[in-house]
Amino acid sequence: MRLVIARCSVDYVGKLTAHLPLATRLVLMKADGSVSIHADDRAFKPLNWMNPPCSVKEEEGRWTVTHGKSGEQLILTIEEILHDSSHELGVDPGLQKDGVEAHLQELLAEHITTLGEGWKLVRREYPTAIGPVDILCRDDTSATVAVEIKRRGEIDGVEQLTRYLELLNRDPLLAPVRGIFAAQEIKPQARVLAEDRGIGCVTLDYDALRGIERDGTLF
Repeated sequence: MRLVIARCSVDYVGKLTAHLPLATRLVLMKADGSVSIHADDRAFKPLNWMNPPCSVKEEEGRWTVTHGKSGEQLILTIEEILHDSSHELGVDPGLQKDGVEAHLQELLAEHITTLGEGWKLVRREYPTAIGPVDILCRDDTSATVAVEIKRRGEIDGVEQLTRYLELLNRDPLLAPVRGIFAAQEIKPQARVLAEDRGIGCVTLDYDALRGIERDGTLF
């Protein structure tokens, strides 16, 4: 990963245009080819970004990031570089889910028809370049569905599933792929964001998946 802190302005040129005026910003250039521009707020969300595959052409005072398929560009006009360093992070082991999330994934994979009659499991932990999708399955029409499972469903989980869907939909053997965000509890803001992005929401009953009624007896 390369970390650059620079005083720069940024212009996005593509289906629409956007401009970030001159300011001090963090530029992240990752091994997967992505480039993102960050301010010192907004938590993890970048001001602008370019997903892989993309190439970077560095000229004095001007960096041009071009997407390899769409041709869209991020143009950074550099006034001053304050910091520039590269770091080898190695292979990331991925997010370790807590016991409940891991068990929810296992149970839902075992009882995939909880999501609908005729649904079939493709596999758990389906690998992608940015980490494994919890469950990949097919619905009753054989359409591909990616399922992200959380104990508590919040906005960051929706963002995570959105990134998975973007990658999966590049695979012609899987596309089109739609998403389902499944959790024991889904926060209202997360539900609104998911629905706005065409992602379905499912509230999971942990006890029911385990075959236990509310009074503690087995089904």
